[in-house]
Amino acid sequence: MSETRRALLEQLADDLQAAHPRGRALVAIDGVDGAGKTTFADAWAAVLRERGVHVLRATLDDFLRPRAERHARGRDSAEGYYRDSIDVAALRAALVEPFRSGAESVALGVFDHGHDAPLEVRERGIPDHAVLLIDGIFLHQPELRGLWNRSIWLDVPPEVRDARLLARDGDGSRAARYSEGQYLYQTEANPRRAATIVIDNSDAANPRQVFDDFC
Repeated sequence: MSETRRALLEQLADDLQAAHPRGRALVAIDGVDGAGKTTFADAWAAVLRERGVHVLRATLDDFLRPRAERHARGRDSAEGYYRDSIDVAALRAALVEPFRSGAESVALGVFDHGHDAPLEVRERGIPDHAVLLIDGIFLHQPELRGLWNRSIWLDVPPEVRDARLLARDGDGSRAARYSEGQYLYQTEANPRRAATIVIDNSDAANPRQVFDDFC
């Protein structure tokens, strides 16, 4: 891990622990497809664990709807991608609400989208003082507003996003669905403004916090 990246993650950890020294905190890491959300969240979780924090890691990919529901408007539908991807009810009932209420056990996932089948991944023995880091798309959509104690928007320019998606997926066949779905999301929800913190993650080894009038 680069010195710049570690310094930022340590600062974020300082800020989180100062704001939530006790109890449980929910933190969302949002961004466009290819922004580096999972990698960023995993790295931050490692820094927090080094400090002795009990960290739960979840990803929105494990709270997607079945394929038939996700593609009900068409496999390439941008609106379907934005509005039909996430099982908001399951996310709230299986993870967010139990965690917030102090439950000792929560589901970190309820659906295997790769096999298009139900899944249950549970974490048990959760102490009273813990942090839940969840990464994924659309975490600032209206239905999820108010769930997070803190949230991050990872900002990357389109050319960086496209290059990362090409490296990840091997082709650009879904790029229009992703980019147009994100356009709908950003037009409706303005996640960059809604986020507690904005991070420029165009250079993943050297991310930096952004302070401007749009945050």
